[in-house]
Amino acid sequence: MRKIQVQGVHHITLTGADRQTSIDFWEGLLGMPFVFDQPNLDDPDEGHLYFDPGDGRLITVFTNETRTPDRRRTPTEPGCVHHLAFNVSKATFSQIETRLNERGIGHSGPKDRGFMDSIYFKDPMGLLIELACYRFEPPVGCTHADVMIEAHKIRVERGDYNIQEAHLADAIEMLVERRQNSLSDDRSPRNPY
Repeated sequence: MRKIQVQGVHHITLTGADRQTSIDFWEGLLGMPFVFDQPNLDDPDEGHLYFDPGDGRLITVFTNETRTPDRRRTPTEPGCVHHLAFNVSKATFSQIETRLNERGIGHSGPKDRGFMDSIYFKDPMGLLIELACYRFEPPVGCTHADVMIEAHKIRVERGDYNIQEAHLADAIEMLVERRQNSLSDDRSPRNPY
């Protein structure tokens, strides 16, 4: 028996309301370029809109002109999608609250997650959306996941409840030391003063 190895998210498809509501939300609020449009090949009564969330992957939305927005929270029972999270820069994150408030969109306010900052609000169909900003940049050649797994190990070893910035900083230092050679025989911390 062998695994079926995936290599990232190809796309996520959501059921949206009408076409214009979907374009207004995904491109007009979240800035995702509207990159492709065709009928839903499994249902001729629906459209299928494609948006680029910023990494070249796709968020797609099935639309139907008979559906209208319904902001009631989508189901969160086991097997349901709880929320979708999108990455934003620190500069953008600092503006989210103001920009949501300008539109009268209710939100959670900023949330401290230790390794990232988050804010939550619902899309026009009641799906919870999270906009998140990492508090770190991974070293060159590493991913956010590389840093997170090392920070997790450090957190568990120290008996801490959740990942904090100190765990991240130590994980980044460890990854740099592991990945980048040095001419020094001793790479331990020093005080040059």
